[in-house]
Amino acid sequence: MIDAIAAYWNERIHDLEMTDQPVGTVEFFDDLDEYRFDKLRYLPKLVDFGGYRDRRLLEVGCGIGTDLVRFARGDARVTGIDLAQRSIELATANFELHGLGGRADLRVANGEALPFADESFEVVYGHGVLQYTADARRMVDECRRVLKPGGVAMFMVYNRVSWLNALSHVTAVGLEHADAPVLKTYSIPEFRRLLSGFGEARIVPERFPVPSRLHTGWKGALYNRLFVGTFNAIPRPLVRRFGWHLMAFCRR
Repeated sequence: MIDAIAAYWNERIHDLEMTDQPVGTVEFFDDLDEYRFDKLRYLPKLVDFGGYRDRRLLEVGCGIGTDLVRFARGDARVTGIDLAQRSIELATANFELHGLGGRADLRVANGEALPFADESFEVVYGHGVLQYTADARRMVDECRRVLKPGGVAMFMVYNRVSWLNALSHVTAVGLEHADAPVLKTYSIPEFRRLLSGFGEARIVPERFPVPSRLHTGWKGALYNRLFVGTFNAIPRPLVRRFGWHLMAFCRR
């Protein structure tokens, strides 16, 4: 299964359709950074990318390095792993083009069998990775193993009891990467059980509707012009638990 997952992500660059710039150029990386943080407006509010100066930080499933570059700019001592060789090649180019060459240890590796000693990192970050791996429990255990006592782990999974999952069923518009070898969604209690080995775990539902650049046609127009505004007019406390992303902040 791990080989199938690696092959899938080697053939796909996340959000590639959001840029027409040549793959691997600085404009390409900047477009995907802009798109990601427009879509995930909550992320820099919850994750202090500049707050880990001189700390050893591991990103599991770093992709093309979009988030890892932000941690590196904040002077974290960063390591990034990904199953996909193509992702690591692009992440390396991303760092070099942004003047951060040599600032990251980037390597192909399996998050379910991390090639690091126990208690190697002060921070472990895995945003949108657990839902795509073959054995999420094993990956969480590995992340906890390489984390120093008192260290922080941050994860994000998809919320099964969410507005986007419901909307996908109603409109018959599939979820992004629904064809991946593994795609698992979680309820909040299921996610909490997955993280039960940590000393503490705080789960924050996030990722509410923003205008989409991905979908077009009448469904896209209806979503952007009606649904987004209507949903966001509802007081957030009433719909908080239905956020598409479940962010977890854990301490060993």
